[in-house]
Amino acid sequence: MALEYDTFISSGKKWFCHVDDDNYLNVGALLKVLSDYSHTQDVYIGRPSLERPIEATEKLGTNEMVRFWFATGGAGFCLSQGLALKMKPWASDGAFMETAERISLPDDCTVGYIAESLLGTSLIRSPLFHSHLENLGLVSDIHTLICQLSKPLDNRRNTVNLRGAFSTNEDPTRFRSIHCLLYPETPWCPSSWQL
Repeated sequence: MALEYDTFISSGKKWFCHVDDDNYLNVGALLKVLSDYSHTQDVYIGRPSLERPIEATEKLGTNEMVRFWFATGGAGFCLSQGLALKMKPWASDGAFMETAERISLPDDCTVGYIAESLLGTSLIRSPLFHSHLENLGLVSDIHTLICQLSKPLDNRRNTVNLRGAFSTNEDPTRFRSIHCLLYPETPWCPSSWQL
């Protein structure tokens, strides 16, 4: 995450979005959601994995307890350029690792800590980011989902309920079927199939 952040800062891009590499990302839906916000404002958007703020002890000599929301990296999240630039003292040029060690939490939690606890920017919750921690069979509108992760949940397959261009044996994550539903003109998508 530290390398991603530094790469983003040097790019001059408007949005920093992190999505784990085992997710399907619907770029069109993501761009539509981000268009509702200004990249110059402080925006932190994603989906928390917990139903309550996480608690951590700041190791600054005082061992103060902090509580904050964080967007899980498993579902993906985005930061505006405005907020990302304000995060530099705690995130750039190696500072990210020091900040993570300060609260002894993983990288996605560290982003939430910097945004919420240190900079006072509240997480904007979006139900369109999806992770394996929820029942993906309940996802109904494939066109608006931003991110979908497919991993087992309680030792059973956890995917969107989609009859698609490929069988579940050919496409166990349903990523190929989702893609062909969203982008049927893709050359490797079957030319005639129905949902």
